[in-house]
Amino acid sequence: MAEDAMPSEWCMPSEVAETAGDDASFGRQTRPAADLTNEEAAVVLKTMKAGIKPDLSRYGYRAVKRAFDVVASTCAIALLLAPAAILSAVICIKSPGAGPLYSQFRVGRLNRDGSYRLFRMWKFRSMVPDADQMLDKLKDLNEADGPMFKIREDPRIIPGVGKFIRKHSIDELPQLLNVFVGDMSLIGPRPGLPKEVLQYDERATRRLTAKCGCGGAWQSKDRSDSSFDGMIDYDLEYIDHSSVLYDIKLVAGTVASMFRGAGAY
Repeated sequence: MAEDAMPSEWCMPSEVAETAGDDASFGRQTRPAADLTNEEAAVVLKTMKAGIKPDLSRYGYRAVKRAFDVVASTCAIALLLAPAAILSAVICIKSPGAGPLYSQFRVGRLNRDGSYRLFRMWKFRSMVPDADQMLDKLKDLNEADGPMFKIREDPRIIPGVGKFIRKHSIDELPQLLNVFVGDMSLIGPRPGLPKEVLQYDERATRRLTAKCGCGGAWQSKDRSDSSFDGMIDYDLEYIDHSSVLYDIKLVAGTVASMFRGAGAY
Protein backbone atom coordinates (compact mmCIF):
# COMPACT_ATOMS: atom_id res chain seq x y z
CA MET A 1 0.00 0.00 0.00
CA ALA A 2 1.40 3.40 -0.94
CA GLU A 3 2.42 5.61 1.96
CA ASP A 4 0.22 8.49 0.82
CA ALA A 5 -2.87 6.38 0.12
CA MET A 6 -6.03 7.00 2.11
CA PRO A 7 -7.76 3.62 1.85
CA SER A 8 -11.01 2.51 3.42
CA GLU A 9 -9.35 -0.83 4.13
CA TRP A 10 -5.84 -1.58 5.29
CA CYS A 11 -3.70 -4.34 6.73
CA MET A 12 -1.78 -3.33 9.82
CA PRO A 13 1.95 -4.15 9.75
CA SER A 14 3.00 -6.71 12.36
CA GLU A 15 5.32 -4.25 14.13
CA VAL A 16 2.44 -1.83 14.53
CA ALA A 17 0.18 -4.60 15.78
CA GLU A 18 2.69 -5.33 18.55
CA THR A 19 2.43 -1.68 19.60
CA ALA A 20 -1.37 -1.78 19.52
CA GLY A 21 -1.80 -4.84 21.73
CA ASP A 22 -1.68 -8.61 22.06
CA ASP A 23 -4.58 -9.49 19.73
CA ALA A 24 -2.77 -11.52 17.07
CA SER A 25 -5.69 -11.43 14.65
CA PHE A 26 -5.70 -7.65 14.77
CA GLY A 27 -2.30 -7.53 13.08
CA ARG A 28 -2.99 -10.07 10.35
CA GLN A 29 -6.47 -9.34 9.06
CA THR A 30 -7.64 -6.68 6.68
CA ARG A 31 -10.30 -4.62 8.45
CA PRO A 32 -12.45 -1.70 7.33
CA ALA A 33 -11.23 1.56 8.83
CA ALA A 34 -14.78 2.26 10.05
CA ASP A 35 -14.57 -0.84 12.29
CA LEU A 36 -11.48 0.33 14.17
CA THR A 37 -11.49 2.00 17.54
CA ASN A 38 -9.99 5.47 17.62
CA GLU A 39 -7.02 4.10 19.56
CA GLU A 40 -6.33 1.51 16.84
CA ALA A 41 -6.74 4.13 14.11
CA ALA A 42 -4.34 6.46 15.92
CA VAL A 43 -1.67 3.75 15.90
CA VAL A 44 -2.12 3.31 12.14
CA LEU A 45 -1.96 7.05 11.41
CA LYS A 46 1.35 7.30 13.26
CA THR A 47 2.87 5.01 10.62
CA MET A 48 1.51 6.93 7.60
CA LYS A 49 1.91 10.19 5.72
CA ALA A 50 -0.89 12.06 4.01
CA GLY A 51 0.87 12.67 0.71
CA ILE A 52 0.48 16.46 1.08
CA LYS A 53 2.18 19.07 3.25
CA PRO A 54 0.65 21.69 5.56
CA ASP A 55 0.33 25.29 4.38
CA LEU A 56 2.96 27.13 6.43
CA SER A 57 3.11 30.23 4.22
CA ARG A 58 1.67 33.69 5.05
CA TYR A 59 3.84 34.20 8.14
CA GLY A 60 2.30 37.58 8.99
CA TYR A 61 -1.25 36.25 8.97
CA ARG A 62 -0.31 33.22 11.04
CA ALA A 63 1.55 35.38 13.59
CA VAL A 64 -1.44 37.70 14.02
CA LYS A 65 -3.80 34.73 14.23
CA ARG A 66 -1.65 33.06 16.92
CA ALA A 67 -1.41 36.28 18.95
CA PHE A 68 -5.19 36.68 18.79
CA ASP A 69 -5.67 33.05 19.84
CA VAL A 70 -3.42 33.47 22.90
CA VAL A 71 -4.99 36.73 24.07
CA ALA A 72 -8.59 35.66 23.43
CA SER A 73 -8.22 32.20 24.98
CA THR A 74 -6.48 33.62 28.06
CA CYS A 75 -9.26 36.15 28.63
CA ALA A 76 -11.98 33.57 28.01
CA ILE A 77 -10.42 31.02 30.37
CA ALA A 78 -10.15 33.61 33.14
CA LEU A 79 -13.75 34.74 32.59
CA LEU A 80 -15.17 31.21 32.50
CA LEU A 81 -13.34 29.67 35.47
CA ALA A 82 -16.21 30.14 37.95
CA PRO A 83 -19.00 28.98 35.57
CA ALA A 84 -16.82 26.02 34.58
CA ALA A 85 -16.44 24.97 38.23
CA ILE A 86 -20.23 25.07 38.69
CA LEU A 87 -20.83 23.08 35.51
CA SER A 88 -18.21 20.52 36.58
CA ALA A 89 -20.07 19.99 39.84
CA VAL A 90 -23.38 19.53 38.01
CA ILE A 91 -21.84 16.96 35.63
CA CYS A 92 -20.39 15.00 38.56
CA ILE A 93 -23.79 14.97 40.28
CA LYS A 94 -25.65 13.90 37.13
CA SER A 95 -23.06 11.26 36.20
CA PRO A 96 -21.64 9.81 39.45
CA GLY A 97 -18.21 8.25 39.24
CA ALA A 98 -17.18 10.18 36.12
CA GLY A 99 -14.93 13.22 35.96
CA PRO A 100 -16.33 16.41 34.44
CA LEU A 101 -13.76 16.49 31.63
CA TYR A 102 -13.37 14.07 28.76
CA SER A 103 -10.56 13.82 26.24
CA GLN A 104 -10.09 12.15 22.85
CA PHE A 105 -7.26 11.82 20.41
CA ARG A 106 -7.89 14.08 17.42
CA VAL A 107 -5.92 14.78 14.25
CA GLY A 108 -4.55 18.30 13.90
CA ARG A 109 -2.66 20.11 11.17
CA LEU A 110 -0.18 17.87 9.38
CA ASN A 111 3.46 17.94 10.44
CA ARG A 112 5.98 19.58 8.10
CA ASP A 113 6.87 16.25 6.52
CA GLY A 114 3.23 15.37 5.85
CA SER A 115 2.91 12.93 8.75
CA TYR A 116 -0.19 13.02 10.90
CA ARG A 117 -0.18 15.01 14.12
CA LEU A 118 -2.35 13.69 16.91
CA PHE A 119 -3.21 15.54 20.10
CA ARG A 120 -5.56 15.13 23.05
CA MET A 121 -8.62 17.38 22.74
CA TRP A 122 -10.64 18.29 25.83
CA LYS A 123 -14.39 18.60 26.37
CA PHE A 124 -16.85 18.83 29.21
CA ARG A 125 -18.37 15.38 29.62
CA SER A 126 -21.82 15.29 27.99
CA MET A 127 -22.15 11.50 27.70
CA VAL A 128 -22.06 8.59 30.11
CA PRO A 129 -18.58 7.21 30.96
CA ASP A 130 -18.91 4.10 28.75
CA ALA A 131 -20.18 6.03 25.69
CA ASP A 132 -17.32 4.88 23.47
CA GLN A 133 -17.94 1.23 24.32
CA MET A 134 -21.64 1.65 23.42
CA LEU A 135 -20.85 2.98 19.94
CA ASP A 136 -20.78 -0.40 18.15
CA LYS A 137 -24.35 -1.13 19.25
CA LEU A 138 -25.56 2.20 17.84
CA LYS A 139 -23.93 2.17 14.41
CA ASP A 140 -27.16 1.30 12.61
CA LEU A 141 -28.80 4.44 14.05
CA ASN A 142 -26.22 6.81 12.58
CA GLU A 143 -27.89 9.83 10.93
CA ALA A 144 -24.70 11.38 9.50
CA ASP A 145 -23.13 10.59 6.15
CA GLY A 146 -19.48 10.00 5.38
CA PRO A 147 -17.22 8.86 8.23
CA MET A 148 -18.98 10.96 10.88
CA PHE A 149 -21.35 9.60 13.54
CA LYS A 150 -24.35 11.61 14.80
CA ILE A 151 -27.69 10.71 16.39
CA ARG A 152 -30.24 13.38 17.26
CA GLU A 153 -31.57 11.48 20.27
CA ASP A 154 -28.34 9.82 21.39
CA PRO A 155 -29.07 7.50 24.35
CA ARG A 156 -25.54 8.00 25.68
CA ILE A 157 -26.13 11.64 26.60
CA ILE A 158 -26.20 12.45 30.33
CA PRO A 159 -29.83 13.23 31.27
CA GLY A 160 -30.62 16.81 32.20
CA VAL A 161 -27.32 18.53 31.41
CA GLY A 162 -25.77 16.70 28.44
CA LYS A 163 -28.24 17.74 25.77
CA PHE A 164 -28.18 21.40 26.84
CA ILE A 165 -24.40 21.78 26.79
CA ARG A 166 -24.19 20.00 23.42
CA LYS A 167 -26.95 22.14 21.89
CA HIS A 168 -25.08 25.32 22.81
CA SER A 169 -21.57 23.82 22.32
CA ILE A 170 -20.73 24.53 25.96
CA ASP A 171 -19.10 21.10 26.06
CA GLU A 172 -16.46 22.44 23.65
CA LEU A 173 -15.26 25.27 25.91
CA PRO A 174 -12.34 23.31 27.47
CA GLN A 175 -10.78 23.43 23.99
CA LEU A 176 -9.75 26.97 24.89
CA LEU A 177 -6.92 25.17 26.71
CA ASN A 178 -5.97 23.47 23.42
CA VAL A 179 -6.02 26.89 21.75
CA PHE A 180 -3.81 28.41 24.44
CA VAL A 181 -1.11 25.73 24.10
CA GLY A 182 -1.23 25.84 20.29
CA ASP A 183 -2.88 22.52 19.42
CA MET A 184 -5.84 24.38 17.93
CA SER A 185 -6.93 27.84 16.83
CA LEU A 186 -10.17 29.64 17.60
CA ILE A 187 -11.11 29.35 13.92
CA GLY A 188 -10.29 26.49 11.56
CA PRO A 189 -11.56 23.10 10.37
CA ARG A 190 -12.81 20.94 13.21
CA PRO A 191 -10.28 18.23 14.17
CA GLY A 192 -11.34 14.79 13.00
CA LEU A 193 -11.20 11.56 14.93
CA PRO A 194 -8.41 9.17 13.83
CA LYS A 195 -10.90 6.60 12.50
CA GLU A 196 -12.63 9.33 10.48
CA VAL A 197 -9.37 10.62 9.03
CA LEU A 198 -8.39 7.11 7.90
CA GLN A 199 -11.47 7.22 5.66
CA TYR A 200 -10.72 10.63 4.10
CA ASP A 201 -10.20 10.89 0.37
CA GLU A 202 -7.66 13.29 -1.15
CA ARG A 203 -10.08 16.23 -1.10
CA ALA A 204 -11.07 15.77 2.54
CA THR A 205 -7.41 15.41 3.54
CA ARG A 206 -6.88 19.03 2.48
CA ARG A 207 -8.66 19.98 5.72
CA LEU A 208 -5.48 18.93 7.52
CA THR A 209 -3.29 21.52 5.79
CA ALA A 210 -4.62 24.25 8.14
CA LYS A 211 -4.60 24.38 11.94
CA CYS A 212 -7.84 22.95 13.31
CA GLY A 213 -10.20 25.20 15.22
CA CYS A 214 -12.93 25.44 17.86
CA GLY A 215 -15.26 27.10 15.35
CA GLY A 216 -15.46 28.03 11.71
CA ALA A 217 -17.70 28.40 8.69
CA TRP A 218 -19.37 25.04 9.32
CA GLN A 219 -20.10 25.82 12.99
CA SER A 220 -21.39 29.33 12.28
CA LYS A 221 -23.91 28.05 9.70
CA ASP A 222 -25.28 24.50 9.50
CA ARG A 223 -23.43 22.83 12.40
CA SER A 224 -24.49 19.17 12.71
CA ASP A 225 -27.26 19.62 10.12
CA SER A 226 -24.59 19.81 7.41
CA SER A 227 -23.61 16.78 5.36
CA PHE A 228 -20.03 15.53 5.40
CA ASP A 229 -19.43 16.92 1.90
CA GLY A 230 -20.99 20.21 3.00
CA MET A 231 -18.54 20.40 5.90
CA ILE A 232 -15.63 19.77 3.53
CA ASP A 233 -16.92 22.52 1.20
CA TYR A 234 -17.05 25.02 4.08
CA ASP A 235 -13.60 24.08 5.33
CA LEU A 236 -11.88 24.25 1.94
CA GLU A 237 -13.55 27.57 1.21
CA TYR A 238 -12.13 28.87 4.50
CA ILE A 239 -8.65 27.54 3.76
CA ASP A 240 -8.65 29.21 0.32
CA HIS A 241 -9.94 32.59 1.57
CA SER A 242 -8.75 32.87 5.18
CA SER A 243 -7.82 36.30 6.51
CA VAL A 244 -7.84 38.16 9.81
CA LEU A 245 -11.15 39.85 9.00
CA TYR A 246 -12.69 36.56 7.89
CA ASP A 247 -11.55 34.93 11.14
CA ILE A 248 -13.14 37.71 13.22
CA LYS A 249 -16.37 37.34 11.24
CA LEU A 250 -16.40 33.59 11.88
CA VAL A 251 -15.70 34.05 15.61
CA ALA A 252 -18.79 36.27 15.81
CA GLY A 253 -20.82 33.81 13.74
CA THR A 254 -19.76 30.83 15.85
CA VAL A 255 -20.64 32.60 19.12
CA ALA A 256 -24.03 33.60 17.68
CA SER A 257 -24.75 30.00 16.63
CA MET A 258 -23.86 28.80 20.14
CA PHE A 259 -26.50 31.11 21.61
CA ARG A 260 -29.09 30.08 19.01
CA GLY A 261 -28.44 26.39 19.61
CA ALA A 262 -29.81 25.42 16.20
CA GLY A 263 -28.34 22.52 14.26
CA ALA A 264 -26.42 20.92 17.15
CA TYR A 265 -27.17 17.64 18.89
